[in-house]
Amino acid sequence: MNTPPHPRGPDPPPLLRFGVEEEFLLTGPRSRATVPVAEAVVADAARTLGPRAQHEFLATQVEGCTRPVGTAAELRAELVDTRAALLAAADRSRCRLVATGTPVLPSHHPLTVTPKPRYLTLAERIDGVADQIGAEFCGCHVHLGDLTTRQSLWLIARMRGWLPLFQAFCANSPFCEGADHGTASNRPDRYARWPTFGPAPVLDETGYRSTLDRLLADGVILDRRMLYWFARPSEHLPTLEVRVADSCADLDTVLLLAVLLRALAHTLLDPRTRARPRPVPDGPLRLAHHRAASAALDARLPDPLTGRLQPVRQLLPALVEFTAPALLRTHELGLARHLAAHLLATGCGADRQRAVLARHGRLTAVVDDLADRTAATAPPP
Repeated sequence: MNTPPHPRGPDPPPLLRFGVEEEFLLTGPRSRATVPVAEAVVADAARTLGPRAQHEFLATQVEGCTRPVGTAAELRAELVDTRAALLAAADRSRCRLVATGTPVLPSHHPLTVTPKPRYLTLAERIDGVADQIGAEFCGCHVHLGDLTTRQSLWLIARMRGWLPLFQAFCANSPFCEGADHGTASNRPDRYARWPTFGPAPVLDETGYRSTLDRLLADGVILDRRMLYWFARPSEHLPTLEVRVADSCADLDTVLLLAVLLRALAHTLLDPRTRARPRPVPDGPLRLAHHRAASAALDARLPDPLTGRLQPVRQLLPALVEFTAPALLRTHELGLARHLAAHLLATGCGADRQRAVLARHGRLTAVVDDLADRTAATAPPP
């Protein structure tokens, strides 16, 4: 008698593409303070990038978007090309491109709102946000797709417990307009004045649509793009957008962020994954985000699988190993291990900013170092 073959296990999920949106500040080469020249820089960079060079809320900010790609090598090349186009355009406008979560030096107030109808309406409706200290905050957003809204919401509910860890190792805003508030990331405090900022609620598709309808009807948000949750279904792309990270000057940190987010999504979507995250109530989750912003790599955060507090320096390598099968599938396990170990050995962006200030004794040196690292395009490890 022939032995019947073993039944085939469940198939792994389809591979997701990914892309990155990076927000930058524009600073004067001598003053190192922010300068409102985004109109010229975006128009110039758009000759190379097209619509992937974009305006932001304030005229001292610009955004660069990569195309969606399938591999880490392709994403690195996209990041390098996008930064290069913005850097060249900034240079021609006699300013520097700086990746940081908040401006290091005091800005010139009142800040200039980008003269587009939506931004001007936002400035009028949300009292004071356009000219608050630290209003020029910048984030790094990762898109994962292609996903339906239902799939994105399913992932958001299961990724919530890991997002404080991503926030911690991407912390890069210890200084805000000349002040040191003793935290690694000032950006969340500045962003908190905007409606809906914070962890995304756990919603199914019906709940998501009704929540948006209620926020619109109550005037909390002006349109469906005005959701500032740490993770959200994109309203204009078939993607899940994760928005928890500060803008990072070091390109390797951006790459690690994107690679690990995609690997985590693949792992959670895979029916063969046995370990599952524990549900995280909103209160403890907000506390974890506060700890991540305050202490970055020195924080202790809840392990999403056990609920026990663990040091970030243990949780990051543990995340790499938890997602190892997914990273092997995309040939990124060695890269993720290398980038994570390097970051833990050298520190996050906030550590670097504080080290530069300690060495040179002036915040202008911090801005110069950020601009230099934003412009650096080292070959892959």
